[in-house]
Amino acid sequence: MTRSSILSFLLWQLLFAAGPWCLTLTHAAPGSWQLLQKSIGIAAMHMQLLHNDRVVMFDRTDFGPSKLPLPNGKCRRDPHDTALKVDCTAHSAEYDVLTNTFRPLNVLTDVWCSSGAAMPDGRLIQTGGFNDGDRVVRVIQPCATCDWQEIQNGLLARRWYATNHLLPDGKQIIIGGRQQFNYEYYPKTGAAKNLYALPFLTQTYDKNIENNLYPFVHLNVDGNLFIFANNRAILFDYGANKVVKTYPTIPGGDPRSYPSTGSSVLLPLRNLQAAAVEADVLVCGGAPKGSYIQAANGNYKTALNTCARIKITDPAPQWVMETMPIARVMGDMQLLPDGTVLIINGASSGSAGWENGRNPALNPVIYQPNTAIGKRFEVQNPTTIPRMYHSTAILLRDCRVLVAGSNPHQKYEFTGVLFPTELRVEAFSPAYLDAKFANLRPKILAPASQAKIGYGQKLAVQFSVTGALAAKAVMVTMVAPSFTTHSFSMSHRLLVLDGAGPVTNVGKLTYQVEVMTPGSGNLAPSAYYLLFVVHQRIPSEGIWVHLQ
Repeated sequence: MTRSSILSFLLWQLLFAAGPWCLTLTHAAPGSWQLLQKSIGIAAMHMQLLHNDRVVMFDRTDFGPSKLPLPNGKCRRDPHDTALKVDCTAHSAEYDVLTNTFRPLNVLTDVWCSSGAAMPDGRLIQTGGFNDGDRVVRVIQPCATCDWQEIQNGLLARRWYATNHLLPDGKQIIIGGRQQFNYEYYPKTGAAKNLYALPFLTQTYDKNIENNLYPFVHLNVDGNLFIFANNRAILFDYGANKVVKTYPTIPGGDPRSYPSTGSSVLLPLRNLQAAAVEADVLVCGGAPKGSYIQAANGNYKTALNTCARIKITDPAPQWVMETMPIARVMGDMQLLPDGTVLIINGASSGSAGWENGRNPALNPVIYQPNTAIGKRFEVQNPTTIPRMYHSTAILLRDCRVLVAGSNPHQKYEFTGVLFPTELRVEAFSPAYLDAKFANLRPKILAPASQAKIGYGQKLAVQFSVTGALAAKAVMVTMVAPSFTTHSFSMSHRLLVLDGAGPVTNVGKLTYQVEVMTPGSGNLAPSAYYLLFVVHQRIPSEGIWVHLQ
């Protein structure tokens, strides 16, 4: 460890001892943390929750040996690997949420900085990576003994730092990546066999820095794609390969995409039966222009403390700026069942990239979209584990958020560094899980989990509440679990289902509410979703529903 690293480490320790990054809190912050695993054996750089309540995680194959052996003496043999030609350790794992156990998975080619999404049938499709993995498509089924299957040359272009999104027709679109100013589809059928140019990615490319990798992609309610890269966005008709709207540049002009690395979500979709459904996008954090080069020279600039919000369905949309209580780069954003947004992980200075982050942002923040500007952010209790470059967070069915990963090094480094490779897995529980709310918490009785539902139909949801029911404070939400990596949650969305009638009493402490399912794949592509009943802002445990 160098002298400067030691001084930085000592300063970090002093700041941590002084409190959660010198924030002055007038009351006890909400939220709690639970350590789930002291070591899962790999750094969870990528995560996806599947509909069997298991989370697939992976890092990369060229870190050297992990701390998770492959079973039964199995070894991965890859003559192209840059670290180990024969590797008897795993670089992917499956975490069973219900039993808090995990097992190794065998990924064969390099998945470093790749992308993915779950298909309508529940399979996880993972695309690209580095070296011999950059054109590979990998598939894993949600089953207790399933492992990765790999399709060589499944992609037309090298996909490294690309973004995937599930589409209304059941295909995935795969956009961009390093030196790739184009997009393609999976699976390869009909016109999906072709590669399509996307000049917007050329226009947003900063020479020698890029700042347009892992673009933020959201499916708009009209079926077009909102694509954000660097500091601006377009609305894109991918079928016609045509830009249908160009959005203003974010005020200030600072980049928000990798390696400046902010995060983004499509805010909860409401009033789904309206003639025109509105959609808002939120982009938070990142690093000021020039931060990547500055960090490489040892100057770690303070991260951005702003969020930019835009109604992408407006005829003349404009960004509205808001100030976060904590500056943050490399943060993750997750939609919570109650319709709020969790901002978690990352650093308060520096940028993404090897060794480029400083000052861990230990306190999560909750963003409340429907509260007045200036009152939307609430600081949460801090973790004790820095989650820097290559960290992840995803929503679980029980309403906790699984948090893992962090490896700002070119290989596994467990000692002698400022931020060691992190193998621990923890869960953050928002305040809505506090025991004091137990009498308000609904329990879904029907339909059963794994139920199949159709489009534009009435859905009767039965639930129980042990305390007094506030019928006007009941809502039903539906969340698409995300593929999360590098501070972006791909294919993530939340819908508030409109009520088709009042809440009725159907038994002792048992109630029913009828809601309408989404009317089209533009609102919600066919897939497995988590369905929640929320009562007075307290969500039930979710059930799985298969929208098809």
